[in-house]
Amino acid sequence: MKTCPVCGRPFQWRKKWKDVWDQVRYCSERCRRQKKSPITDRGV
Repeated sequence: MKTCPVCGRPFQWRKKWKDVWDQVRYCSERCRRQKKSPITDRGV
């Protein structure tokens, strides 16, 4: 299980990530696009 650096939510391995799991950092496309605004910057 990994934690998304953008939203802070935990996420698990998915079949579509089987070949790139070591490279996966974000839980979703939305978080990947928002990667420049981490939790602390948004005031969450």
